[in-house]
Amino acid sequence: MKEKLKIDIVSDVVCPWCTIGYKRLEKAISELGIQDQVEIEWQPFELNPNMPAEGQNVNEHISEKYGSTLEQQKESKQHMTEVGKELGFTFDYFDDMRMVNTFDAHVLLEYAKEFGKQTELKMRLTTSFFSERKDVSQREILKQALLDVGLNAEEGLARLDNDEARKEVRSKEDYWKNLGVNSVPTIVFNRKSAVTGAQPVDTFKQVLKELIA
Repeated sequence: MKEKLKIDIVSDVVCPWCTIGYKRLEKAISELGIQDQVEIEWQPFELNPNMPAEGQNVNEHISEKYGSTLEQQKESKQHMTEVGKELGFTFDYFDDMRMVNTFDAHVLLEYAKEFGKQTELKMRLTTSFFSERKDVSQREILKQALLDVGLNAEEGLARLDNDEARKEVRSKEDYWKNLGVNSVPTIVFNRKSAVTGAQPVDTFKQVLKELIA
């Protein structure tokens, strides 16, 4: 039995390009028919580790962080929405959308990994945020996401108050940062080579073919 190709995806729940990148990677994997030859693990990265509990309006946040004008943001959102649509994902941007703190979401993704439900929960949270206008820092939203993917919500939420679980996420975040990961998605193959950004499906196919061979 050949060892599986290990793919680490360093990403945040509220990162649109992470979603697009994953969807393209997923498409490349399924077009090559190698679903059973790869193993995906999601690694925590916070785009905004200092985001306060009340969050910040997305437009304001992006202007502050990247200096983009509203016009540029509008174009960028339109572009993402179109790309998402091609991949079967809905980006529903709205005026009052808020960027939120995602640390708790990352704690739950570690929990979900123990049950082989990490990708499922990741996509559930991303969909809640981008397609359903939900605040993924709120416990009731997180609880619903756990239930939706068939996990034990009480046990999962208990992790949020567990110091060890929180420390583990911090140390994983630090690990990837110290390796020089400063933009997401960063997709790492067998902990040896990496690509950053939402690469086209064909690029992913090329990389996967070489690695599987």
